[in-house]
Amino acid sequence: MEATVNSDGSVTNGDIRVQDLRISYEQGVLTEDMLASDPFTQFTRWFAEAAGGSILEANAMVVSTVDSGGQPTSRTVLLKDISPAGFTFFTNLTSTKSHQISGNPQVSLLFPWYELHRQVLVTGVAELIPRGAVEEYFWSRPRDSQIGAWTSDQSSELASRAELDANFERVNERFASADVIPVPEFWGGWLVRASSVEFWQGRPSRLHDRLVFRHTAKDSDLTQPSHWTVARLSP
Repeated sequence: MEATVNSDGSVTNGDIRVQDLRISYEQGVLTEDMLASDPFTQFTRWFAEAAGGSILEANAMVVSTVDSGGQPTSRTVLLKDISPAGFTFFTNLTSTKSHQISGNPQVSLLFPWYELHRQVLVTGVAELIPRGAVEEYFWSRPRDSQIGAWTSDQSSELASRAELDANFERVNERFASADVIPVPEFWGGWLVRASSVEFWQGRPSRLHDRLVFRHTAKDSDLTQPSHWTVARLSP
């Protein structure tokens, strides 16, 4: 059903007023004594609960980058590794996100676990991961996903869907007899080294719990409690 903008600026969709959509967040609480001693342990704890529950693709995160003019861009990307060094994802290195990271490596990652009334916000600096790690992950992917990486010149304009499908078939034929598909030079991975990690738990009356770890040392190991301070933020 088509949405309607009313004369007072409100938006309705049938009998539903968009500004009236709300729920009471009552899934849990987050207090300082409940936190792990470091953000890596706390994240893996929450991630396990999200991945083991009703969350669709718990590793889906919103990656935000900024271009040379200060314009931010966000898109959903899948987290592919969590380690004491940071958070890893893979992508086309000629894509918009990669171009923007190359110009300004400061990024944010948002994990929106709505069903649990939780979100995690990571801010940090991204860096390319070693080629060996890229190859290891690439060859673990399904064959069609490997073909897809070769097919798409990510973020470039297409004349039609048919052009993309034809590209896929052309690449598929190219590697039809290959036992191992080579990793494209233009495909790689980014590791985000966290400088802050905020854990957000929804609470009733919009008085949410927000506890943020802030990094205070140059060491990239997220598991060292002495390298972090914790603060509570007003919701």
